Amino acid sequence: MYMKKEDAVSPVIGVILMVAITVILAAVIAAFVFGMAGGISKTKTVAATARQSGNDIVVTWQGGQDNGYVVGYGVILNDNTGALCPVNPTSCTFVNTGNSVGNSTKFLGRGDSTNNHVIVNASFTDGSGQVVLDTYV
Repeated sequence: MYMKKEDAVSPVIGVILMVAITVILAAVIAAFVFGMAGGISKTKTVAATARQSGNDIVVTWQGGQDNGYVVGYGVILNDNTGALCPVNPTSCTFVNTGNSVGNSTKFLGRGDSTNNHVIVNASFTDGSGQVVLDTYV
């Protein structure tokens, strides 16, 4: 009598799967043991907008989910020919938002007919900072 062997998975495939699972598990454990998974900062959710009004540039604070953690924001303006404000955002302007959505800062005569580069950096209570707007107006 002839007997047919009907294994669902061959022993070679089984060994390959076991080795793969072991390698993945070892990598995950090593990531936690050596601290590779730590130190990742959370992105804050806040926003600002910028618009040009004649030769003026108006930056408006829009707030957001993490608005309560904002201590202020700095604005950097420049164009293709050079900086219109100093490179250090705190020298250009540093506005305590007071957590008020809709606060605007007007930069008189800072705009021209070309696209003006506007960057808004927010500072937070935990000491971190983040670019919340990088646009051309």
